Formats: sequence, structure tokens, C-alpha cells
Amino acid sequence: MPTPLATPSARLPAATHPGKTWPSWLREPLLHFVVLGALLFVADHRLFERSDDPRTIVVGAEVDAEAIEVFKAARSRDPSAVELVALRQVWLDNEVLYREGLALQVDKGDTAIRERVIFKALNLIDANVKLPAFDDKLLRAWFEANRAKYDAPARYDFQEAVLTTDLSEAALRALADGLNAGTPGDTKANLRIFRGRPHANLVLSYGAQFATALEAAAPGEWRVLAARDGWHAVRLDRITPAQPAAFEPLRGMVQQDWTDAVLAEQRSAAVRMLAGKYRLKTESAPAGPAKADTPKIAATETGAAAP
Repeated sequence: MPTPLATPSARLPAATHPGKTWPSWLREPLLHFVVLGALLFVADHRLFERSDDPRTIVVGAEVDAEAIEVFKAARSRDPSAVELVALRQVWLDNEVLYREGLALQVDKGDTAIRERVIFKALNLIDANVKLPAFDDKLLRAWFEANRAKYDAPARYDFQEAVLTTDLSEAALRALADGLNAGTPGDTKANLRIFRGRPHANLVLSYGAQFATALEAAAPGEWRVLAARDGWHAVRLDRITPAQPAAFEPLRGMVQQDWTDAVLAEQRSAAVRMLAGKYRLKTESAPAGPAKADTPKIAATETGAAAP
């Protein structure tokens, strides 16, 4: 019996491609149905209607435009070149599944409900997905190769003095110098206290430059650090060292993660094989200024559905 959608084995194909590593967020279980919902129902529908040949998939500029719009709504920024290519691949995988579902007539009773057609086509693929034999040696090797997922990262406690008026670098440096000298803080400054922030959180909140500088700072000293949104007066209080994970207590979790990864790879490979039945046409984006990190789609035609 097909696995329900809410379980890991019913996920859409992972957005992977030989020789490339997509951003980790693209491997989130429900991303294809949640974050890309608008993309699947709007861009896919328009492009499918525009193609006269059911074996031809047309990837027009609308795909990238819709992907960028949905991505910005979810993450408050434009996608990078790598992320945009990965989003296009997700769209392509779902378009293949949708057309295969129509060809197998699994749309009966689900007229115009695209998500269900894709889901039914994926369930047919799941029926042929088989988990290979494994033992603790294999799981341990996978665990070591994916340690970043299980190790407890180093964490940082720090304080930030925030001026409510003058936010210039000079004003913040004067404030930091006074605090280091033992002078009471400016009455116009507010103090924020942060506990147990890992590197990834620092990068997300302040940017990579700030995170690197804070982690290299001497504890107990007020410093002014540059972040992507300006200057910040901060004092590192404590560093909690990283703690490597042990395999045995996490064996069950590791086995489940390995299972999910292997099945996702098999599912993706099956979709790629189906994609070989289609001819892909890629249209150029409309003329106009383009962002430096957003690739234009060249006008091409291939015999395999790959970006």
C-alpha cells in the first residue's frame, strides 16, 4: 500500500543532481508541497497548457519568475544562482510526475487537482522502491559522513548594547570604549542578552562576517563588529565547545535518516528515468536588467528533462 504523504517515504524527489550539492533547505520533507505550492499550481499549469506535444516540456521565463517570487515570500531574499537552478529542477520533477500520472490515468476522480495527480504518480514509483540490506558498519559510515547533522555545535553567549539614537560606527565605538573602561553605559543604550547561539544562527541573524569576528573575539571585551545590517557593539561572554555525537544513542535516528536518504535517491533516479521520455525546451528570459547571481535561461532543446 502506498505510504501516506506525511511520512518520509512519500516525499517528492530530492533536488539533487550528479556533481552538484543543493542547499540543505531544498531537502526539507514538505518543501515541494508547501514552499513551492504556488509555483506548481500557477507556473506549471500555464506552461502545460501552452505545449501542444505531451512529450515536450517547455520551461519558460515564467518558471523562474514564479520561483523567485515564491522563494522571496518564504525567505525574504532572492534565490542564488544555485538555488534557482535547484528550484527549476524541483519544478521539472513535479511536471514529469504530473504528466506520468495523466498518462496512467490516475487523475480519474481528481480532475484539475494537480497535487493529487503528482502524489498518485509518486506512489506508483514508491511501490518499486526497495531498501537495500544494511548493517551497523554501513550505518556508522553514513553517520561519520554526516556528522554535522548530529554533533552539537559550539554555542556563544553574548551581549549587545544598542543605541536608540546615533547608530554610527563612531558612536558605537565610543560606547564600547566607555564600557571597557568601566564607565556606566549610555542611558540611551539598551542591552540585549543572547544565550547559546550556534554559528548558523549568528550567520542567519547578522551575516558570516559578524559570526566569524564574534567567534574570534576575546570573552569579556566590548567590541564593535560589522554585520550585514550595520555596526553592532557586542561583548562575547562565554563559548560552549562543540560536542561530538556518539553513534549508539542515536542509532535509531541514524537508521531512519539513512533510510529516508536512500529512498529519496532511488525516487529521484526513477523520476529522472521517466524524464528521459520527454523533450525539454527552455526559453530565454525576457530582455532587461538581470541580477548578478541570477542566471539567464538560454534557448535550448534536449532529449532529456534536465536543467
